[in-house]
Amino acid sequence: MDTDAIVIGAGVVGLACAQALAERGHEVLVLERHERFGVETSSRNSEVVHAGIYYPPGSLKATLCARGNASLYAWCEARDVPHRRVGKLIVATETTEEAKLAQLAAQAEANGVQSLRPLTAAEARTIEPHVRCTAALWSPDTGIVDSHQLMASLLADAEAHGATAVWRHEVQAAEPVPGGHRVVARGPDGEEAVLEARWVVNAAGLDADTVAAAAGFDVGACGYRQHFARGHYFRVHDRKRHLASHLIYPTPVQAGLGIHVTLDLGGSLRLGPDVQYLDERRQEYLVPPSLALTFHAAVSRYLDGLELEDLAPDQSGIRPKLQAPGEVFRDFVIREESERSRPGWVNLVGIESPGLTSCLEIGALVARTLEERA
Repeated sequence: MDTDAIVIGAGVVGLACAQALAERGHEVLVLERHERFGVETSSRNSEVVHAGIYYPPGSLKATLCARGNASLYAWCEARDVPHRRVGKLIVATETTEEAKLAQLAAQAEANGVQSLRPLTAAEARTIEPHVRCTAALWSPDTGIVDSHQLMASLLADAEAHGATAVWRHEVQAAEPVPGGHRVVARGPDGEEAVLEARWVVNAAGLDADTVAAAAGFDVGACGYRQHFARGHYFRVHDRKRHLASHLIYPTPVQAGLGIHVTLDLGGSLRLGPDVQYLDERRQEYLVPPSLALTFHAAVSRYLDGLELEDLAPDQSGIRPKLQAPGEVFRDFVIREESERSRPGWVNLVGIESPGLTSCLEIGALVARTLEERA
């Protein structure tokens, strides 16, 4: 074998898996098709550290997010990764939405989140004077993190433990061999590199299902087919940064968490994301200026003082969702594939939010699972 483990993908989850395996003394090779880490989903998101409120009890999303909230803050504090525990309001703008807040509070408690607190409208306005609501939930453990610096720290730690990252190498195929797996990756010169490893972690993000298919998995039968859902963001002019000093979320809807107000580490405001399923699997990141009308209307339901001319297109990101439009909740897929006759191969599929918050816990789970199955 050329190495103990190959990790496919250098997003935040792939790097966390590489770090966890390398820290345990395993020789790790990271294959990334881009020229640097975190080019896709990991750098195009809200950078929110979630508390573990929104996910069904017992799901991987709930368990790994609630644990990840604590472990991610600890990692950032120990390694000077920029972050802020700014806190978040989830608001009901009509009395009919208050039952959903109560449901979220009960679900959060079941997920082990002890810090969530219900607020009256008056109490919410003491935290955010410009908010408009009938009731709210306060989550003091929700925060923001510099995702780029987080990924840089994960890569640095992995490399300090002997891991190697190889850029601009895209996986073309993979197959089982005695004692492990053979992976074929095409480099920037068009030449193919043939590598063998005892373990392979498919953390390819948007193309995790494509990589699984290239390795011989029937993604339809496995339930691994991903759907691209783009989320847009709008920047709020700095003249209005006084409108919020914490994260503000509406009561969630079926398609997502709703268009919310987030902060960056400099205190500027952003709105988003929305959820727009794409008909084709293409990475296209345009933000139509016309969407400002929709964003302004959505946020003005719960925040006073925002004018249409305050908004400017920012970035967009694409999330790999396992559920198609209108379908019910789908959990993360984190599966070691011994039952499909591929021992030592782990598929990570549908790793969208709260993947950033959960990254260290996902990495630890993958490393433990591979060692236990070995």
